[in-house]
Amino acid sequence: MALAIFDLDNTLIADDSDYLWGQFLVERGIVDPDSYEAANAKFYADYKSGTLDINKFLEFSLKPLSEHEPEQLYRWRAEFVELLIKPIILAPAQMLVNKHRQQGDILLVITATNRFVTEPIVALFGIDNLLATPPEFIEGRFTGKYTGIPCFQAGKVALLEEWLEQTGHSMDNSWFYSDSHNDMPLLQRVDNPVAVDPDEQLNGLAKNLGWPIISLRDITCPTHHFQK
Repeated sequence: MALAIFDLDNTLIADDSDYLWGQFLVERGIVDPDSYEAANAKFYADYKSGTLDINKFLEFSLKPLSEHEPEQLYRWRAEFVELLIKPIILAPAQMLVNKHRQQGDILLVITATNRFVTEPIVALFGIDNLLATPPEFIEGRFTGKYTGIPCFQAGKVALLEEWLEQTGHSMDNSWFYSDSHNDMPLLQRVDNPVAVDPDEQLNGLAKNLGWPIISLRDITCPTHHFQK
C-alpha cells in the first residue's frame, strides 16, 4: 500500500478549475465582466509562468464568496460542476485513479485551487482525501479570506507533512502526478514523480531527471504511454 497523490487542474481534468470558475462568474454576471476577466486571465498567466503571487490571487478569487449567501454559492457551484467540469473529466485519469485504488493505495489530491471549488470535483473521482486552501467561514458566511498555509508550491509540501503527521501515513513508495513546474517541490519529495501532459518547463525538467512522462489525454490506459 502506497500513497498516490494527484494534482487536479490539467492533470485529472483537462483544464484549470480555478480559471474556469472565474469565467463562470463572469458569464453569469456575478462579477464585473471587464475587470474580473482581465484580472483572472492575468493571474492565470502568472501561474503558468511561475510568477503567481498566491496571496494576491487568493484575495482576488475568494472575494466573490464573501458577497453572496452560501446557499446561492453552492447552487452556482453545482451548476458550474455540471456544465464546465464534468465534460472535461479525463477518462484515462479515472482509470489511473482506479488502478491505484485497486492496488490498495491511499488516494490524495493536492491542489492550488481552493477547497470551495475543488471539493465536489475531487468527489467525482471517489477520492476522499483533499488538501486545498480552505476559504475562511465565520458565522455562516465566507469572509473572502483563507485559513492556514496556501496550498501552492512549497506550501503543498508543508501541508502534506502536516497531513502525514495527523494520519500516520508513510511516504514509502509514494507517487505524485502533476502537469506543472509549480509542483516541483512536491515532485521532488515523492519516490515516484510522474509528469502528466506537462507544461514546457516541467517537460524539460522531467526529461533531464529521467522521470516518466505520461498523457491522460488519450482514450487508452495512460500507463501504456510512459516516455523517458
